[in-house]
Amino acid sequence: MSLPTDISATAHDPRSIAILAKTIYRELRTQGYAANEVMTLAGELLEQVASEVIDRRDAPTHEIRTDAVVEASG
Repeated sequence: MSLPTDISATAHDPRSIAILAKTIYRELRTQGYAANEVMTLAGELLEQVASEVIDRRDAPTHEIRTDAVVEASG
């Protein structure tokens, strides 16, 4: 299976994702994968994306310094 390797991180034509999905699906089926195997693959991809989203959500957005000493003046 040959997939494009020059996919940039910029916005794509909304149709391009659907075209890519159809291409991958057709290629997998042509290579002999059963429909249930393609569904399993789709589920695994969703798990990967969900895991990444959860990791990003749980990551701290800023560092909290616990070694700083605050002195009161006065």
